[in-house]
Amino acid sequence: MRAFGPRGNELVLRICSALVLVPLAIGMAYVGGWPFDVFWGLAALGVLWEWCSLVAGADRRAALMTGAAALVLALALVATFHYLAAIIVLAMGTLAAAALAPAERRTWVAAGIPYAGALGVAPIVLRSDSADGFLAMMFLFAIVWTTDIVAYFVGRAVGGPKLMPRVSPKKTWSGALGGTVAAIVVAVAVAKAAALTGWLAIAILAVVLSVFAQGGDLFESFLKRRFGAKDSGHLIPGHGGLMDRLDGFVTASVVAALLGLARGGFEAPGRGLLMW
Repeated sequence: MRAFGPRGNELVLRICSALVLVPLAIGMAYVGGWPFDVFWGLAALGVLWEWCSLVAGADRRAALMTGAAALVLALALVATFHYLAAIIVLAMGTLAAAALAPAERRTWVAAGIPYAGALGVAPIVLRSDSADGFLAMMFLFAIVWTTDIVAYFVGRAVGGPKLMPRVSPKKTWSGALGGTVAAIVVAVAVAKAAALTGWLAIAILAVVLSVFAQGGDLFESFLKRRFGAKDSGHLIPGHGGLMDRLDGFVTASVVAALLGLARGGFEAPGRGLLMW
Protein backbone atom coordinates (compact mmCIF):
# COMPACT_ATOMS: atom_id res chain seq x y z
CA MET A 1 0.00 0.00 0.00
CA ARG A 2 1.40 3.39 -0.96
CA ALA A 3 2.24 5.69 1.94
CA PHE A 4 0.36 8.94 2.39
CA GLY A 5 1.91 12.01 0.82
CA PRO A 6 2.47 15.23 2.81
CA ARG A 7 -1.08 16.43 2.17
CA GLY A 8 -2.53 13.05 3.12
CA ASN A 9 -0.56 12.98 6.35
CA GLU A 10 -1.72 16.50 7.19
CA LEU A 11 -5.36 15.54 6.56
CA VAL A 12 -5.05 12.48 8.81
CA LEU A 13 -3.60 14.66 11.58
CA ARG A 14 -6.41 17.18 11.11
CA ILE A 15 -9.03 14.46 11.42
CA CYS A 16 -7.42 12.92 14.51
CA SER A 17 -7.15 16.32 16.18
CA ALA A 18 -10.79 17.06 15.38
CA LEU A 19 -11.90 13.75 16.88
CA VAL A 20 -10.41 14.92 20.17
CA LEU A 21 -11.19 18.64 20.12
CA VAL A 22 -14.75 18.62 18.79
CA PRO A 23 -16.22 16.33 21.51
CA LEU A 24 -14.26 18.27 24.13
CA ALA A 25 -15.66 21.62 22.98
CA ILE A 26 -19.21 20.25 22.76
CA GLY A 27 -18.89 18.56 26.14
CA MET A 28 -17.71 21.77 27.81
CA ALA A 29 -20.56 23.70 26.18
CA TYR A 30 -23.06 21.13 27.47
CA VAL A 31 -21.69 21.25 31.02
CA GLY A 32 -21.51 25.05 31.06
CA GLY A 33 -20.74 26.91 34.28
CA TRP A 34 -17.22 27.24 35.60
CA PRO A 35 -15.77 24.31 33.59
CA PHE A 36 -16.85 26.04 30.39
CA ASP A 37 -15.47 29.38 31.59
CA VAL A 38 -12.13 27.80 32.55
CA PHE A 39 -11.94 25.97 29.22
CA TRP A 40 -12.28 29.15 27.19
CA GLY A 41 -10.12 31.08 29.64
CA LEU A 42 -7.28 28.62 29.05
CA ALA A 43 -7.84 28.84 25.30
CA ALA A 44 -7.63 32.63 25.51
CA LEU A 45 -4.40 32.47 27.50
CA GLY A 46 -2.95 30.06 24.94
CA VAL A 47 -3.87 32.41 22.12
CA LEU A 48 -2.30 35.33 23.97
CA TRP A 49 0.91 33.33 24.38
CA GLU A 50 1.00 32.52 20.67
CA TRP A 51 0.19 36.09 19.67
CA CYS A 52 2.96 37.56 21.83
CA SER A 53 5.43 34.91 20.67
CA LEU A 54 4.56 35.67 17.07
CA VAL A 55 4.70 39.47 17.16
CA ALA A 56 7.19 40.15 19.97
CA GLY A 57 9.48 37.12 19.89
CA ALA A 58 12.07 37.10 22.65
CA ASP A 59 10.81 40.46 23.97
CA ARG A 60 7.41 39.07 24.89
CA ARG A 61 7.85 38.40 28.62
CA ALA A 62 6.75 41.70 30.20
CA ALA A 63 3.83 42.30 27.85
CA LEU A 64 2.74 38.67 28.09
CA MET A 65 2.69 38.65 31.89
CA THR A 66 0.79 41.93 32.03
CA GLY A 67 -1.69 40.84 29.40
CA ALA A 68 -2.25 37.46 31.02
CA ALA A 69 -2.99 39.05 34.40
CA ALA A 70 -5.49 41.44 32.80
CA LEU A 71 -7.05 38.61 30.81
CA VAL A 72 -7.55 36.33 33.82
CA LEU A 73 -9.13 39.14 35.86
CA ALA A 74 -11.36 40.24 32.98
CA LEU A 75 -12.62 36.71 32.35
CA ALA A 76 -13.34 36.23 36.05
CA LEU A 77 -15.37 39.43 35.96
CA VAL A 78 -17.30 38.32 32.87
CA ALA A 79 -18.04 34.96 34.48
CA THR A 80 -19.58 36.82 37.42
CA PHE A 81 -21.54 39.17 35.11
CA HIS A 82 -19.41 42.30 35.73
CA TYR A 83 -19.14 43.17 32.05
CA LEU A 84 -18.23 46.86 32.27
CA ALA A 85 -15.48 46.16 34.79
CA ALA A 86 -14.11 43.44 32.49
CA ILE A 87 -13.94 45.88 29.57
CA ILE A 88 -12.09 48.41 31.73
CA VAL A 89 -9.60 45.78 32.88
CA LEU A 90 -8.92 44.65 29.30
CA ALA A 91 -8.44 48.27 28.22
CA MET A 92 -5.99 48.91 31.05
CA GLY A 93 -4.13 45.69 30.25
CA THR A 94 -3.89 46.73 26.61
CA LEU A 95 -2.39 50.10 27.53
CA ALA A 96 0.03 48.50 29.97
CA ALA A 97 1.15 45.91 27.42
CA ALA A 98 1.70 48.69 24.87
CA ALA A 99 3.88 50.60 27.33
CA LEU A 100 6.02 47.52 28.02
CA ALA A 101 6.34 46.28 24.45
CA PRO A 102 9.23 47.10 22.08
CA ALA A 103 8.53 50.45 20.43
CA GLU A 104 8.58 49.12 16.87
CA ARG A 105 5.94 46.47 17.65
CA ARG A 106 3.94 48.23 20.34
CA THR A 107 0.63 48.35 18.50
CA TRP A 108 0.81 44.72 17.42
CA VAL A 109 1.69 43.43 20.89
CA ALA A 110 -1.07 45.47 22.54
CA ALA A 111 -3.66 44.23 20.02
CA GLY A 112 -3.21 40.70 21.33
CA ILE A 113 -4.97 41.57 24.61
CA PRO A 114 -8.40 42.43 23.11
CA TYR A 115 -8.00 39.63 20.54
CA ALA A 116 -7.44 36.97 23.19
CA GLY A 117 -10.00 38.65 25.42
CA ALA A 118 -12.61 38.41 22.69
CA LEU A 119 -12.02 34.67 22.39
CA GLY A 120 -12.61 34.21 26.11
CA VAL A 121 -15.43 36.68 26.63
CA ALA A 122 -17.73 35.99 23.65
CA PRO A 123 -18.41 32.27 24.33
CA ILE A 124 -18.88 32.92 28.05
CA VAL A 125 -21.42 35.64 27.31
CA LEU A 126 -23.38 33.44 24.88
CA ARG A 127 -23.36 30.41 27.18
CA SER A 128 -24.47 32.50 30.17
CA ASP A 129 -28.03 32.23 28.83
CA SER A 130 -29.25 29.27 30.87
CA ALA A 131 -32.18 28.55 28.55
CA ASP A 132 -30.64 28.91 25.10
CA GLY A 133 -26.91 29.25 25.69
CA PHE A 134 -26.03 25.67 24.81
CA LEU A 135 -28.09 25.76 21.61
CA ALA A 136 -26.48 29.09 20.67
CA MET A 137 -23.03 27.55 21.06
CA MET A 138 -24.00 24.51 18.97
CA PHE A 139 -25.37 26.82 16.29
CA LEU A 140 -22.14 28.82 16.28
CA PHE A 141 -19.94 25.71 16.26
CA ALA A 142 -21.93 24.24 13.38
CA ILE A 143 -21.53 27.33 11.20
CA VAL A 144 -17.84 27.93 11.91
CA TRP A 145 -16.79 24.28 11.60
CA THR A 146 -18.87 23.64 8.49
CA THR A 147 -17.52 26.76 6.82
CA ASP A 148 -13.95 25.73 7.56
CA ILE A 149 -14.31 22.10 6.49
CA VAL A 150 -16.30 22.66 3.31
CA ALA A 151 -14.18 25.63 2.21
CA TYR A 152 -11.06 23.46 2.62
CA PHE A 153 -12.36 20.56 0.54
CA VAL A 154 -14.18 22.61 -2.11
CA GLY A 155 -11.15 24.84 -2.54
CA ARG A 156 -8.90 21.82 -3.09
CA ALA A 157 -11.35 20.02 -5.37
CA VAL A 158 -12.54 22.93 -7.51
CA GLY A 159 -9.71 25.46 -7.28
CA GLY A 160 -10.14 28.54 -9.45
CA PRO A 161 -9.41 32.21 -8.75
CA LYS A 162 -7.63 32.98 -5.50
CA LEU A 163 -9.51 34.84 -2.78
CA MET A 164 -6.61 36.96 -1.47
CA PRO A 165 -3.39 35.53 -2.91
CA ARG A 166 -1.10 38.02 -1.18
CA VAL A 167 -2.53 37.06 2.20
CA SER A 168 -3.37 33.37 1.82
CA PRO A 169 -2.28 31.85 -1.52
CA LYS A 170 -4.25 28.60 -1.08
CA LYS A 171 -7.69 30.08 -0.41
CA THR A 172 -10.05 30.33 -3.38
CA TRP A 173 -13.34 31.99 -4.17
CA SER A 174 -14.85 28.56 -4.80
CA GLY A 175 -13.89 27.44 -1.31
CA ALA A 176 -15.23 30.62 0.28
CA LEU A 177 -18.57 30.37 -1.54
CA GLY A 178 -18.82 26.63 -0.88
CA GLY A 179 -18.21 27.17 2.81
CA THR A 180 -20.84 29.91 2.98
CA VAL A 181 -23.49 27.86 1.18
CA ALA A 182 -22.77 24.89 3.45
CA ALA A 183 -23.09 27.16 6.49
CA ILE A 184 -26.57 28.20 5.34
CA VAL A 185 -27.62 24.57 4.93
CA VAL A 186 -26.36 23.50 8.34
CA ALA A 187 -27.80 26.58 10.07
CA VAL A 188 -31.27 25.89 8.65
CA ALA A 189 -30.90 22.22 9.61
CA VAL A 190 -30.07 23.18 13.19
CA ALA A 191 -32.98 25.62 13.24
CA LYS A 192 -35.37 22.95 11.99
CA ALA A 193 -34.11 20.38 14.51
CA ALA A 194 -34.50 22.91 17.34
CA ALA A 195 -37.93 24.06 16.12
CA LEU A 196 -36.72 27.62 15.56
CA THR A 197 -38.71 29.98 13.35
CA GLY A 198 -37.56 32.66 10.95
CA TRP A 199 -35.51 30.48 8.63
CA LEU A 200 -34.77 33.33 6.23
CA ALA A 201 -33.26 35.36 9.08
CA ILE A 202 -31.35 32.26 10.20
CA ALA A 203 -29.97 31.82 6.69
CA ILE A 204 -28.88 35.47 6.54
CA LEU A 205 -27.30 35.12 9.98
CA ALA A 206 -25.41 32.07 8.75
CA VAL A 207 -24.01 34.09 5.84
CA VAL A 208 -22.89 36.87 8.19
CA LEU A 209 -21.22 34.51 10.65
CA SER A 210 -19.61 32.46 7.86
CA VAL A 211 -18.18 35.58 6.22
CA PHE A 212 -16.80 36.83 9.52
CA ALA A 213 -15.32 33.42 10.26
CA GLN A 214 -13.52 33.46 6.93
CA GLY A 215 -12.45 37.03 7.56
CA GLY A 216 -10.91 35.95 10.85
CA ASP A 217 -9.06 33.18 9.06
CA LEU A 218 -7.69 35.67 6.52
CA PHE A 219 -6.66 38.10 9.25
CA GLU A 220 -4.64 35.40 11.00
CA SER A 221 -3.02 34.47 7.69
CA PHE A 222 -2.11 38.13 7.20
CA LEU A 223 -0.66 38.29 10.71
CA LYS A 224 1.52 35.23 10.14
CA ARG A 225 2.71 36.54 6.80
CA ARG A 226 3.43 39.94 8.36
CA PHE A 227 5.74 38.34 10.93
CA GLY A 228 7.17 35.57 8.73
CA ALA A 229 5.56 32.52 10.36
CA LYS A 230 3.96 29.47 8.76
CA ASP A 231 1.94 28.51 11.86
CA SER A 232 1.09 30.35 15.06
CA GLY A 233 2.38 27.39 17.09
CA HIS A 234 2.69 23.62 17.17
CA LEU A 235 0.20 22.60 19.84
CA ILE A 236 -2.41 20.92 17.60
CA PRO A 237 -1.21 18.25 15.14
CA GLY A 238 -2.27 19.04 11.58
CA HIS A 239 -3.41 22.55 12.48
CA GLY A 240 -0.43 24.29 14.08
CA GLY A 241 -1.32 26.44 17.04
CA LEU A 242 -4.50 27.48 18.81
CA MET A 243 -4.76 30.61 16.70
CA ASP A 244 -4.65 28.50 13.56
CA ARG A 245 -7.60 26.48 14.84
CA LEU A 246 -9.63 29.30 16.42
CA ASP A 247 -9.01 32.23 14.06
CA GLY A 248 -12.43 32.07 12.44
CA PHE A 249 -14.18 31.29 15.70
CA VAL A 250 -12.84 34.47 17.35
CA THR A 251 -14.47 36.83 14.89
CA ALA A 252 -17.67 34.82 14.42
CA SER A 253 -18.20 34.44 18.18
CA VAL A 254 -17.76 38.17 18.76
CA VAL A 255 -20.37 38.98 16.11
CA ALA A 256 -22.71 36.31 17.52
CA ALA A 257 -22.32 37.62 21.07
CA LEU A 258 -22.89 41.23 20.02
CA LEU A 259 -26.02 40.28 18.07
CA GLY A 260 -27.26 38.21 20.98
CA LEU A 261 -26.70 41.04 23.44
CA ALA A 262 -28.29 43.61 21.14
CA ARG A 263 -31.45 41.55 20.72
CA GLY A 264 -31.67 39.61 23.98
CA GLY A 265 -29.82 41.76 26.47
CA PHE A 266 -27.50 40.42 29.14
CA GLU A 267 -30.29 38.17 30.42
CA ALA A 268 -30.77 36.18 27.18
CA PRO A 269 -27.99 36.60 24.62
CA GLY A 270 -28.48 33.07 23.32
CA ARG A 271 -32.16 33.69 22.70
CA GLY A 272 -31.32 37.01 21.08
CA LEU A 273 -29.05 35.25 18.60
CA LEU A 274 -31.48 32.46 17.71
CA MET A 275 -35.03 33.79 17.94
CA TRP A 276 -36.13 35.80 14.92
